[in-house]
Amino acid sequence: MALKRRLRSAQLLETVPTSLSKNPAGHVLQGDRSSARVLTKSKTDVDSIDIEEFGNPQAKRARLKPHTAISANHASSSVPLDRPAGPFTTNAPLTTPRGSRVMAYAPGVAENSPSITGVPRPTTSTSQILDQACAHLIQADARMQSWIEKYPCQMFSAEGLAEEIDPFQSLCSSIMAQQVSGAAAKSIKNKFIGLLKEAALETPPTGQSFFPSPAQISSCEVSFLRKAGLSTRKAEYIKALAEKFANGDLTATMLVEASDEEILEKLTAVRGLGLWSVQMFACFALKRTDIFSTGDLGVQRGMAAFIGKDVKKLKTNKGGKWKYMSEKDMLDFSAKFAPYR
Repeated sequence: MALKRRLRSAQLLETVPTSLSKNPAGHVLQGDRSSARVLTKSKTDVDSIDIEEFGNPQAKRARLKPHTAISANHASSSVPLDRPAGPFTTNAPLTTPRGSRVMAYAPGVAENSPSITGVPRPTTSTSQILDQACAHLIQADARMQSWIEKYPCQMFSAEGLAEEIDPFQSLCSSIMAQQVSGAAAKSIKNKFIGLLKEAALETPPTGQSFFPSPAQISSCEVSFLRKAGLSTRKAEYIKALAEKFANGDLTATMLVEASDEEILEKLTAVRGLGLWSVQMFACFALKRTDIFSTGDLGVQRGMAAFIGKDVKKLKTNKGGKWKYMSEKDMLDFSAKFAPYR
């Protein structure tokens, strides 16, 4: 997380200014879109909480459940700035097509509460995890301090971690953005939303902007989806992704409960989602802290420069995917920075 951001943003001894202000899925890395507000929860609110997938409205179980889904009429409430968090789980609040919100830990769960569903218990809070990560990186290598000070990581601040993420929309956007410019991807997405909004039979929950649901997209023909400017292959990819969400094979709950390895395995099995795309989604959307993309050339180049290699000479060498460093060397060097890579 923090290490990768330093390597990629700073290019460590290189300069990469504004090109990294957004990740491939369109999420602003500097946190410009974060707009967290304070959540006040009354007893009535707690009684309205249900558990996604299981439909259990019992407030006591909702308080104990490591992940909860707030019902549709409460999903527009603000995400609390300070809530339990941890380096081995999804720290972003996720939204579902039904308008509910899923979080790894219900607000108010004690940091030492035992896990019930296998989600690692929280070890810190959203207001502290970034400071702890930075301290860990500096302890592992003192040279990190200057880069941390130069490139503050707003995305993993309390405000950044309060940004709600629709995982289905984020993955669709990632597919749309593949091999096209940012402007083209934005145009395609807007056309896609407009096309499906016109054909929609239902309106989004109050306070939410429209994005077609998995059920709506999966019911469309590929030829219809192509009217938004998608290639046949991308239309097929998005339809297949929608089917996975519509039939429950992929859910917000799964994306909260699963380990990093399970998420990478599950999502790369979906046509159109390669390892790099899924790693970017896990880091920048789900806010998982130990996603380390060894195949990312920017990360390779930054790490090579950091350990003192002449990256200009390495650029001319034929190394295929591993142009600047081998995967083994990258993993060996980065191990000391875990779980905040």
